[in-house]
Amino acid sequence: MRRIGQPSRRSVLKGLATALAAPWVVPASALGQGAAKPPSDRVTMGFIGVGGQGGGHLAGGAWTYLPGGYLGRDDVQILAVCDVVRSKREGHTNRVNDHYTKKFGKDAYKACQAYVDFRDVLARPDIDAVLIGTPEHWHEVMSTMAAKAGKDVYCEKPIALTVRGGRAMADAVRRYGRVYQAGTQQRSEYGGKFRFAVEIVKSGRIGKLEKVYAYQSCGTGFVPDGAPPGAKGTPVPEGFDWDLFLGPARWAPHGAGATYFGGAGGDTNWSPHHYDIAQWGIGADDTGPVEIFHEKGTLAFRYASGVVLYACPHPGEGWGPGRVCFVGTEGRVTADRDTFFSVPASIGAQPVGPDEARVYFANSHSGNFLDCVRTRKKTICHEEIAQRSMSVILLGGIANLLRRPLKWDPQKEEFIGDPDANRYLGAAFREPWRV
Repeated sequence: MRRIGQPSRRSVLKGLATALAAPWVVPASALGQGAAKPPSDRVTMGFIGVGGQGGGHLAGGAWTYLPGGYLGRDDVQILAVCDVVRSKREGHTNRVNDHYTKKFGKDAYKACQAYVDFRDVLARPDIDAVLIGTPEHWHEVMSTMAAKAGKDVYCEKPIALTVRGGRAMADAVRRYGRVYQAGTQQRSEYGGKFRFAVEIVKSGRIGKLEKVYAYQSCGTGFVPDGAPPGAKGTPVPEGFDWDLFLGPARWAPHGAGATYFGGAGGDTNWSPHHYDIAQWGIGADDTGPVEIFHEKGTLAFRYASGVVLYACPHPGEGWGPGRVCFVGTEGRVTADRDTFFSVPASIGAQPVGPDEARVYFANSHSGNFLDCVRTRKKTICHEEIAQRSMSVILLGGIANLLRRPLKWDPQKEEFIGDPDANRYLGAAFREPWRV
């Protein structure tokens, strides 16, 4: 018996006969002629969350470092745009289709589809990868679900708001053999300033590394869990799926304040960049600190090597964004997005030589992700690196909340002999969401 909605055998044969009778024309784009690459060379992508950052990745923005964003690349084809806000998803979908209409010389190109629910994007077998630019409280859940669905993932920071959620994400990426890139692009961009600083440290030019200063606070603890008591809220705007926006967060009326699920708070936007570079220079991409404490009011992390990482507030004028300073027994090296310098100056006067230390090279964060989607190699900010860097920030938030020293086991990823502190490593999600 034929299922409802299933085409009949007669209709299939009729369509096949019509197709065979018609002239077979192969478009130039399929052969790689003109500006387009052949379809086999293109990575097909879906974009989930196309507000400021996600929309910038899609079509070009201040932090995407490529004119036109992924839409401007010949080696990418965007097939889906998803957002809980109707105007955003429809506006960006039309933008994509208009772009491809002009690029491929076709009338009314409609291959890119708009979606409200990201699960519909994950269900499409023709999509290779997704870029997640949703609000923070979605990242660990959505990345995990994408990996299970067989999609490669580029996820904006923070990659998680809980240590255990980040670990579940990283484990899922490995279990399902996916490629993952965190949106902490300082390892790839800014003319290689951060890479050069790390190579100088690893080459021993500053002597033995003793201290690292990351000029951004880790924050003060956990964000509120749901709406304040008695919150009234405001009407949900038309075309806005508020329930899907909340997702794993505690339910709260629209406009009532916090909507997160109790993850560690503080600066989860900027801090991931700085501590990612600090971890890189310390050599802790697969581990973390062993102790978190306060020294003269400053949050500090001690590593098994003896290196101490200090979380310093931004010191003011003259300090560029993203500054990290590595201090050794014979000098120091400092880098931010705008400047690079060393003391003494001779430490940074020469490029890294052939016999000195080298680290992973990438000069395009988006390009590195796409290259790894094709080759199946690890990205420059893969899932384990992302989990370990984010964990430093989350551990700092817990230490700031409890205001006492904490011992950390980086292998087990739990506090040693401290069940009260371990309660903050995870959070309960609203049903049916989980990792």
